[in-house]
Amino acid sequence: MAMKFYNSVGPNPRVVKLFMAEKGISLPEVEVDLRGGENRRPPYNSSVNPAGQTPALELDDGRVLTEITAICEYLEERFPDPALIGTTAEERAATRMWTRRVDLKICEPLTNGFRFAEGLPLFEPRMRCLPEAAAGLKAMAQDGLKWLDPLIADRAFIAGDRLTLADIMLFAFLDFGASVGQPLDPDNRNILRWYQGMKARPGANPN
Repeated sequence: MAMKFYNSVGPNPRVVKLFMAEKGISLPEVEVDLRGGENRRPPYNSSVNPAGQTPALELDDGRVLTEITAICEYLEERFPDPALIGTTAEERAATRMWTRRVDLKICEPLTNGFRFAEGLPLFEPRMRCLPEAAAGLKAMAQDGLKWLDPLIADRAFIAGDRLTLADIMLFAFLDFGASVGQPLDPDNRNILRWYQGMKARPGANPN
């Protein structure tokens, strides 16, 4: 296939890698040196992603998709089985709802909490950072997890009885959080049970 995946360290590319692993998709990859700033200079930020972020997906015709949800939506349409967003309008809407909730309530504050604290030496030269907001953002992510925990008490997955993009996104970011000083509170027993199940999946650690 002519498609090409621009990969790097970090939770965002990992979401797409996990999504592809669950679908059995294998694409040629280009490794981008995020720590070295390759994503912030030409040719990457001029011909691949002007936002200077990873990941990116180069399509068969040379056009480039960025943003993890857009990439996963595209892959779902190109490779519909197994469905990780949904096969009906109702399933797709539920997946998008939960993916958005997980992203806004947990993933975004968790990531910015890291960028503005432990990751400050790396990110301060590249973007506006607010170190004074770091502790509050980390607390917001923990609040989001406490909110979600009782909602999944009787569910195998976040959106119900099927694995979706919402699960993949949250798992990738919680794994990342655990590695940068934001571990999962064991009091969130339902999320811990769910997390352990996700970690045991065959596709949980794609190369």
